[in-house]
Amino acid sequence: MLLISWSFTVVSLALASLIYYYVSIKGKAGDWGDGFKSAYFQLALRSLRSLGANQVHPKNWYPIPLVFCRPWGKLPENVPCHPKLADFANCMKKKGRGMSIFVSILDGDYHELAEDAKEACKQLSTYIDYKSCEGVAEIVVAPNMSEGFRGIVQTMGLGNLKPNIVVMRYPEIWRRENLKEIPATFVGIINDCVVANKAVVIVKGLDEWPNEYQMQYGTIDLYWIVRDGGLMLLLSQLLRTKKSFENCKIQVFCIAEEDSDAEELKADVKKFLYDLRMQAEVIVISMKSWDAQIEGGSQQDDWLEPITAAQQRIASYLSESAQADGKPIVVNEQQVEKFLYTTLKLNSTILRYSRMAAVVLVSLPPPPVNQPAYFYMEYMDLLVENVPRLLIVRGYRRDVVTLFT
Repeated sequence: MLLISWSFTVVSLALASLIYYYVSIKGKAGDWGDGFKSAYFQLALRSLRSLGANQVHPKNWYPIPLVFCRPWGKLPENVPCHPKLADFANCMKKKGRGMSIFVSILDGDYHELAEDAKEACKQLSTYIDYKSCEGVAEIVVAPNMSEGFRGIVQTMGLGNLKPNIVVMRYPEIWRRENLKEIPATFVGIINDCVVANKAVVIVKGLDEWPNEYQMQYGTIDLYWIVRDGGLMLLLSQLLRTKKSFENCKIQVFCIAEEDSDAEELKADVKKFLYDLRMQAEVIVISMKSWDAQIEGGSQQDDWLEPITAAQQRIASYLSESAQADGKPIVVNEQQVEKFLYTTLKLNSTILRYSRMAAVVLVSLPPPPVNQPAYFYMEYMDLLVENVPRLLIVRGYRRDVVTLFT
């Protein structure tokens, strides 16, 4: 318009400004809502329906972490979540993108704590935004932590946007703080995840977890004990996409029962990793030769000392339980000794080969049937002892990596 008539342009702009000012001052406010918000809602609803309810193909599988913010209740009241949990949740998503659900449980009656739950949810949401996490916050009020988690793991999420991995820290404080309720709660959470078909990632050494500016130069070591659908491999690759772990190399440790099986197992795993286009060094450990080395060593008594201490604590627990309940707990002592020995053997292997690793990933042993939860915590403490940074991983009944991933 300026090229045609500058005077007409000035008059038109002045008149349009006056009309806009008048409408903004005198115009009646409508209650039709935000058109963009409505469009976003319809788009989200259409996208959710398009995902369907069927299982996602492994090549399209993506982690949706359910982050358990305050499982053991030892954070200050004004801290809604452990500062490093959000950093770890971002490590599980490529380029930090993807949905996470941060949950916390308030013990008590819902009618009495409804307002407290709303305020806690606001604080947790603010914290998530501060940590630049793409996720949502949820607060659940339940009589106790076990019932609250059982409700969460069944109902949280929509369709294929339901969380598929439960993330929480390892309860390192339970023995030091004499928290006797933690073993039963811990075992209950793991069993609920198994029934609900959720993967589990338990972080030990969360306080020392690096942020995005702390570069790591060691290795990422995987101890592949049981079939997990490739979840540990996927997590190790996701860790390497982060700046703090990009200089780390991946080592895959496999356990062979006999020396004769070692080379064949190593070749099979190498071919599998090659087909997946994953660069990793494969190391096969023979348990038979490792047993012979331990039995023939001069420090066998020192090596077995943790087992003796654990057996004494278990005997003390059985004695206290018998006095409290009036009847003894019947256990298979040979089975308990086997669990203790196997767990300590795995811990010794980790300390031998991965003492300088940036992070170690190991399979989560399932809780043994017909044994008290206290026994399982003894096994777990033996497994994680002296390992500074450990991810204990349990997959679920499907593959998360394929040749097409």
